[in-house]
Formats: sequence, structure tokens, C-alpha cells
Amino acid sequence: MKSKVPKKKLSAKDRDKLLETLATRFEENMNRHRGVSWEKLQSKLTAQPEKLWSLHEMEKTGGEPDVVGYSRKSDEYTFFDCAAETPTDRRSLCYDREALESRRANKPKNNVVDMAEEMGVELLTEEQYRELQTLGEFDTKTSSWLQTPEEIRQLGGAIFGDRRFGRVFVYHNGAQSYYAARGFCGLIRV
Repeated sequence: MKSKVPKKKLSAKDRDKLLETLATRFEENMNRHRGVSWEKLQSKLTAQPEKLWSLHEMEKTGGEPDVVGYSRKSDEYTFFDCAAETPTDRRSLCYDREALESRRANKPKNNVVDMAEEMGVELLTEEQYRELQTLGEFDTKTSSWLQTPEEIRQLGGAIFGDRRFGRVFVYHNGAQSYYAARGFCGLIRV
């Protein structure tokens, strides 16, 4: 008997609505992707329904994804979540499954590593988070968990970033902690 794995494909209506939203955001934020052609990007998007599904998940959870770069070498476009604050539907999460399972009481509903994987996206690295912050002012009231180096994670910690006082800060916390104002920003390459 075949197991029922959810399809990672959008209906035609959802696909068209998402492409319209992405096109509008693309036009309104040209500073994020100078030299990128929407027509070429749209062609790549429509040829990869699973990537469109992941972009839809980013949009559905409040991430406002937008293209922030293009690599000629790999012929890939990179999308980051570009919502001003970390997406509301991705907050109050600890860092990973190990951290979630280590909590004896008051467990959050999920963790960022598993949620990102379920959505088909990656967590931003510290370098990518700093790159995002050159495109605008993000996380001025919230913060975002970041991909944590293994040596920090092995010691029970995880890193997160935010913008305060006109500067970008990267801090550490116990991976099992979670806060109403901390979530994560994702990225996807198409």
C-alpha cells in the first residue's frame, strides 16, 4: 500500500496568484535584484512546481519572499524572506528537534529546523542574514534564528540575529529557548 505523501504542487489558481504577488513585489523592490529579468525568472519558476510550492509556503506564513540574487555559474535565483519582521506564523519555536525534545515543560509547537525542511527552504546563515540587512531594515522588533555552526550546537547553543540601534547583531541562546518575537527567515534557490 502506498503511503500518502502530500503533493508539493499548487493548484493553477494558487500558482497564478503567487506569481502575480511575486511579480508585484519584484517590481516594487528593484533595488533587491538589479539586472534580473522577471520574464526569465518566471520561466524558471513555472518549470519547477516544487519550488513554487515552497515559495507559496514562505508567502503563506508571512515571509514575503523576493529574489535577492542570481548566480550565472549555477544559473540559480536566490529568494529570501523579505518581511520587515520575522514572519508571525514562524515564531515561538525552539531551534531544532533535539532542543524541542529536551524541554520537559512548556514545549513550543515546533522547531525552526524541522519547519524549514517541511517548507522546502533553508535557514539563513549569519553571512546571508547580514546580506539581507543591506537590502533594508529587518527584524527591528523581532529576531530570527540562523543556521548555527555545529561546534556551537554541540555545546547546546544556537545563534540568532536582529537589528537594533541601527546595527545588525548576532547573539547566542540555548537552542531549547523560544520567544514570541523570534522566528526564522528562509531562503530558496530556483
